[in-house]
Amino acid sequence: MTLISTAGLARTFLTKSGPVEAVRGIDLTVRAGEILGFLGPNGAGKTTTLRMLTTLLAPTGGTATVAGHDLAADPAAVRRACGYVAQSGGVDPQLTVREELVTQGRLYRLTKTRAVERAGELARDLGLHGLLERRCAALSGGQRRRLDIAMALTHRPKVLFLDEPTTGLDPGSRADLWDLVRRLRDEHGTTVFLTTHYLDEADALSDRLVIVDRGVVAAEGTPSALKLRYGGSLDASLQDTFLAVTGRSTTPADAAPTAVQDF
Repeated sequence: MTLISTAGLARTFLTKSGPVEAVRGIDLTVRAGEILGFLGPNGAGKTTTLRMLTTLLAPTGGTATVAGHDLAADPAAVRRACGYVAQSGGVDPQLTVREELVTQGRLYRLTKTRAVERAGELARDLGLHGLLERRCAALSGGQRRRLDIAMALTHRPKVLFLDEPTTGLDPGSRADLWDLVRRLRDEHGTTVFLTTHYLDEADALSDRLVIVDRGVVAAEGTPSALKLRYGGSLDASLQDTFLAVTGRSTTPADAAPTAVQDF
């Protein structure tokens, strides 16, 4: 079953110096229950595509459906079907974990009783139960990211969009988040659309990869298939494969060797 489908999805920005085609025509499909890694070098159109699919930015061309809902014709239904975790997060440092989760439930029009119940369910599922009375300001980076994801799952979305979910986390917290993403797919059937700057993360988590460059899809397939096709061997690194596809460096001189440049 296809959960996300786009055809010629495009976005042109009008600037003082003229139009800029940030996305020139993205064609992709994402299957239900799949973890899709969405990769691209600096300026490839990755962030713009993500913002369009989550209704934060209107396309200027093409079509897309999310969970059977047309992006242009029914954006409210798209929003109801998806959860979104931004790179910067969105918790209030002055609130407790319980208060954040209950407030999120109320925003999704749950009754107060049901919002409290849902907060407890999410806390148990995401390892936050012992932190419910802790203020968000006192959470570690990994705990805060789990809370961000819990808030995005309040309404049981069919697809979860994760934008750079492990940026700034230590290795242990990154591993915990990887396990959580896998559990969401395996235990709840959640479809995950993952953007990441870390190629090792994309390699470890993704069932399939889509690499975009200059506003279009440059390559797609399983990590193994892409390594074999573009890297020449199943033992090729995803870094070498990415370079072969895009012809562009993935790292500034002072960045970690597996990080894709920011947009």
